[in-house]
Amino acid sequence: MLILDVLSPLLLLSLLALSRVCRAADIPEDATSEFSVRLYHQLQAAGDQDNIIFSPLSVAVALGMVELGARGASLEEIRQAVGFSHLLQGVEFSLLQNLTTALTDDDANYVIRFANSLFLQEGITFNPEFLHLMRKYFRAEVETVDFSESAAVAEQINSWVENHTESKIRELLSAEDFSSVTRLTLVNAVYFRGSWKNQFRPENTRTFSFSKDDGSEVQTLMMYQQGDFYYGEFSDGSQEAGGVYQVLEMPYEGEDMSMMIVLPRQEVPLASLEPIIKAPLLEEWANNVKRQKVEVYLPRFKVEQKIDLRSTLQELGIKKIFTNDADLSAMTDGKDLYIGKAVQKAYLEVTEEGAEGAVGSGMIALTRTLVLYPQVMADHPFFFVIRHRRTGSILFMGRVMTPEVIDPNDHDFDSM
Repeated sequence: MLILDVLSPLLLLSLLALSRVCRAADIPEDATSEFSVRLYHQLQAAGDQDNIIFSPLSVAVALGMVELGARGASLEEIRQAVGFSHLLQGVEFSLLQNLTTALTDDDANYVIRFANSLFLQEGITFNPEFLHLMRKYFRAEVETVDFSESAAVAEQINSWVENHTESKIRELLSAEDFSSVTRLTLVNAVYFRGSWKNQFRPENTRTFSFSKDDGSEVQTLMMYQQGDFYYGEFSDGSQEAGGVYQVLEMPYEGEDMSMMIVLPRQEVPLASLEPIIKAPLLEEWANNVKRQKVEVYLPRFKVEQKIDLRSTLQELGIKKIFTNDADLSAMTDGKDLYIGKAVQKAYLEVTEEGAEGAVGSGMIALTRTLVLYPQVMADHPFFFVIRHRRTGSILFMGRVMTPEVIDPNDHDFDSM
């Protein structure tokens, strides 16, 4: 039995701010929002108090590459789970191609790079039409390797990943991930860097207390600004989500991309809000936030996560491609191929301006009275998405349960 190792979206990174996305007129509406939310809930169930970061778009792209080689029930499971079953078969490839092309507009002020590669076992003949479509829709590079030389292959693939993520993703794979029966490894990397439209002033960043949902507190670096943002207050109509919660949408430069932050009340744990998160609600938030002046307190944070997508995708109904019943015969004439590995590693860093910023010392004096404008105080766990505003496509989704922690014994505290 041949094993097809797919290193699913390796995704990568965001260095915080992002920005002007493209002006392509044929950007499709995203069809994967429900899939994105279902992925989030699977990851939420697996980690009670953990930060979460992943790229739904990267997962969709990786599955698109697998779908090109799938037939029969294996193909239909992917289409059904991702949200393509209502489309004519094959339309999803053009959709993904157009969307990724639009997001990587050379004229944009932010940087998003998609890099896809197939590493094939030497001596195995793959369907030329499959390779052609991989290059056509995903611009996938194709290289041949000898998987029996597992250490050398791991080093080669890890170097490829580092080169395409500005060294943010390191040592993704190890020699133990390959064997003499591995036949194909698929790698999908995404890199993102940009700048807020309204940047935080580094001199306003202060050491601050962040209250975790388990009742403990940690010290972190809290950014502050007063500016024009999209803001709204929402309620689920019951007490399940703690009543009213806040939604803040902060555009990146150009306003085509944004980070949306969803914050429950101070005394309400994020776990009470998460069950109501659904794809239609994401759209409701986006359509109903209004531009106004808002006071924003947002922690600097860095979240990183490696996800075993195999078990997660199986829970979402994509099962056959991971078993002996897989039909990946569009890749090669042999019908004994299946996926042995599916991994995503994501990294997101949010700072004042998108790069390293100076840190001020001292505590912000909080005033919850005489507030002239709505105040978003993200000093407790929150949910977030980074999305393309025109299509609703989600580049990143996750939550911050614990931000970047500051040691109270360091110089920031000594100087207070």
